[in-house]
Amino acid sequence: MPSDSALVTAQTSHSLKRRYRRILTFAAIALAQTWWFELVLPKFGLKKQVAKSRTRRLQKLARKFRVLAADLGGLVIKAGQFLSARIDVLPVEITRELEGLQDEVAPEPFESVVEQIEQQLGLPLTMAFEEFANEPIAAASLGQAYRARLSAGLAGDLGFAEVIVKVLRPGIDDVVAVDLKAIRKVGSWLSRIRLVNRRADAPALVEEFAFTCLQEIDYRVEAQHLERFAADFSDDPWVATPTVIWERSARKVLTLSNVAAIKISDVSALESAGIDSNQVAAELARVTFQQMFVTGFFHADPHPGNIFVTPQVSSSAVPFTLTFIDFGMMGEVSEVLKQDLQTLLFALVARDARGYVMAIQRLGVLLPTADTVQLERAVSALFDRFAGLGVADLTKTDPRELRDFAIKFNEILRTLPFQMPENFLLLFRSISLISGVTSALNRDFNMWDAVDPFARTLLNGGASRTFGAAGRQLLSTLTTLASLPQRLDALISRVENGDLVTRNPVLEQKVKSVSASSTRLTIVIVLTAAVALVLNLW
Repeated sequence: MPSDSALVTAQTSHSLKRRYRRILTFAAIALAQTWWFELVLPKFGLKKQVAKSRTRRLQKLARKFRVLAADLGGLVIKAGQFLSARIDVLPVEITRELEGLQDEVAPEPFESVVEQIEQQLGLPLTMAFEEFANEPIAAASLGQAYRARLSAGLAGDLGFAEVIVKVLRPGIDDVVAVDLKAIRKVGSWLSRIRLVNRRADAPALVEEFAFTCLQEIDYRVEAQHLERFAADFSDDPWVATPTVIWERSARKVLTLSNVAAIKISDVSALESAGIDSNQVAAELARVTFQQMFVTGFFHADPHPGNIFVTPQVSSSAVPFTLTFIDFGMMGEVSEVLKQDLQTLLFALVARDARGYVMAIQRLGVLLPTADTVQLERAVSALFDRFAGLGVADLTKTDPRELRDFAIKFNEILRTLPFQMPENFLLLFRSISLISGVTSALNRDFNMWDAVDPFARTLLNGGASRTFGAAGRQLLSTLTTLASLPQRLDALISRVENGDLVTRNPVLEQKVKSVSASSTRLTIVIVLTAAVALVLNLW
């Protein structure tokens, strides 16, 4: 007869194989349904019927995904987290199906958790901590979190005793390996679909995701991320982070100071504490821009559960702090990419359609071979009509106008050679999640209201590690010279096609100037020109 350990190993192997098959089966069915309804049926004159049933079909698919994710956990839950936060672009019927998905993950038995802690720290639990709760305060897809109290000696050295202990789920290494294997398989399927492979390198995107996930199952990496993020915002009174207790941390165990406060999406609790939710949204947007355009190191999983709002005493310089937790998924922006993103930012603020199109070409989102005449006109119309409108304003806009504009814009996007740069996956994820959080805080709040003052800070050289006046002028000159051959080619093409549009240089310069009355930007800009592109691809 096989030994007990051999039997357990065989059962685990069977469970992992079944997990792999379930993920692939769900993905295959979802892709087949999408192909049938979105590509085949419209060819038979059923386009209106397909559109009419789209929300119901997606809602049903989201419900099935929720059941699968809650059962499997692991990386499948992370996909659900991303989708549930997309209230800015996904119908509420879909996001509602995925809300609370994180809370549905069953916790691991306490005995196995204790064994994991003692093995990692090399100490009995009773020696490592003076008190340790039996029930987790959170059971996430990869790990669990517990309240604990440090021993008197260690607490005296640190100045605090209350801590949160994060413990990776036993066996999570094998689960992540299987999930990544399945996701890589789905990526290879997508790479064979022409509509996808001409827009993005799906396998490369999967590998970027895989790299991030593998970092998440090493808490030492998360601790290093936390301390780097804290250093980046050490002079910002609006931002706070936990403290790492290295003496009680290892690869699969991470002990942090307890910084629990008001969950950022709990608007009623914010109001009770006398905190303006609109100001919270504005500061969150500013801090997000600071990460992406200045420090170049950003939180890639900023869903509501990972950000607290901590009220400050009346004598403090600020009424509250944004306290970030969970630094397992982080993104990094290179210096070159940071400069290109800043150029895009300035074009958005100035409502410069031509500058915007050139910026997304430099970023690699729009390929240099694209004929951008129609896109430039569409973006210009977008700026003129929708700039300054928040989510609440859009709900009051005539749906027929929004639909007609979306159809025309989408037709233009489909004719142009767009692609998803492989280093943009986490960037778009972070922007999408933050957009959802700000919308939840206040539907009247326009996240991009924060763009104007932030862009002014960059232009004035007020932010650290940004270029000054001489650097800006040099960068502008080099950018113009580098793009001159391409612009001449585009000009020739426009002449040959009869699409040349004459411009007034004085008027154009005025349009590019940054002014308070003309820089209110709406999330529509990002949805249609950037984030919506990602959704169309997947």
